[in-house]
Amino acid sequence: MSAPGSQGPRRSTKGVRAKARPADRIFLGLSTGSAASIMVILAGVALFLIIQAVPAIMADWQTNPDLTSGPTGGYANFWTYVGPLIFGTLFASAIALIIGAPIAIGIALFISHYAPRRLAGILGYLVDLLAAVPSIVFGLWGIIVIRPFLLPLSDWLNTYLGWIPLFGGQVSTTGSTILAGAVVLAVMILPIITSISREVFLQTPLLHEEAALALGATKWEMVKMAVFPYGRSGVISATLLGLGRALGETMAIALIISPAILVSVRMLTEGENSQTIAANIALNFPIATTLQREALIGTGLLLFVISLAVNMLARIIAGRAGKSAQRKRKKMLAQLPPSDPSTVLAVDDVLARKSAAVHSEGADDPEPEIDTEKREGTDA
Repeated sequence: MSAPGSQGPRRSTKGVRAKARPADRIFLGLSTGSAASIMVILAGVALFLIIQAVPAIMADWQTNPDLTSGPTGGYANFWTYVGPLIFGTLFASAIALIIGAPIAIGIALFISHYAPRRLAGILGYLVDLLAAVPSIVFGLWGIIVIRPFLLPLSDWLNTYLGWIPLFGGQVSTTGSTILAGAVVLAVMILPIITSISREVFLQTPLLHEEAALALGATKWEMVKMAVFPYGRSGVISATLLGLGRALGETMAIALIISPAILVSVRMLTEGENSQTIAANIALNFPIATTLQREALIGTGLLLFVISLAVNMLARIIAGRAGKSAQRKRKKMLAQLPPSDPSTVLAVDDVLARKSAAVHSEGADDPEPEIDTEKREGTDA
């Protein structure tokens, strides 16, 4: 018999499982089927593209009459045709990412840590609303507004920085340049990067931010030391997802730029802009013959592969960034002087209660200012 007040002999809970209910089985089946359907759809799309593209990839482009004319005419084989398209797709998307990613991250940081609560809600709603705007509307906006707006900037860049290949050549008089298309793409990827980055920044533990401020850090130093390291992997994933959005954009690029199937790094010229895969398919698919359409589907297959590669790269980089942050955090903790465990637990308990009270009250109080002179005097 066990002593009074004791818990008695403990029973092993290893291998004990709750009895599954019908609702649990149904939910498990639905969730498993949904996850499996993604793989089935992805495999079906890949199989369709491969079957449709193989005849054009394996054909002789120099002797086949269907391939020596029309949108596929003048190319030795499939790879010489698709190579400039891949370059144009990556080039336009990279420029859009360079322009849009810093702005999107800045907007996310302002909404999450700087803007008042009401203004943050409005801004967040407006940014999310950009994702609902159709591509054709962005394309028309680029034609009517962005192209004329960038003409003075294009002239200035060509005049003073024309020795750089990016800004060389004869400047376009209409604004149908890869720069205008990239600016529109940068606006189109803003909602994805901003929304994900904002949610990642909001997940930063409040205790980390309060600890940085308690040590005398300014608001920006707190963001740099606590917010950015915590959300690094999420921001990288958001940026690469935005890149995937830019890679597949069709109508905006097709309407704005004056393209050609060639490899060119010039951003301000007209008729020398590298065409993208998606825009090339949209422009030439209605007028193509059967074999030419199969060639266009082959370019779509390579765009499919590039998009998959970008998403896989995003997962790999995000995983490595998260592990690196954990290693740095453990290293910093190991370098701290030993502390009394009871004191640490007590401080953590007080801070946790304080943060819970602040969240429950929904107060929007200004941050307390730390008197550095008093703190230094206390330390002395």
